[in-house]
Amino acid sequence: MTDIPLSAGEAARWARRAGLPLDTEHAPAVAARADRVHALLSPLRTLEFGETPPAAAYDALKEPGHAAGRAE
Repeated sequence: MTDIPLSAGEAARWARRAGLPLDTEHAPAVAARADRVHALLSPLRTLEFGETPPAAAYDALKEPGHAAGRAE
């Protein structure tokens, strides 16, 4: 998405593309909600993660103090 607001027609087109039915009366509300979500999440793109591994690399069982990882 860009900084250009999503139109109701575009929201309906994207919904159809995803296989989701969207009534024309609901399309403006969906477009507005999508714009709001985009505005809230867009700052995440500016974050610098450096050498941070992806979430899939995290293993809770290896964390100190985890009940399943403690020696009894």
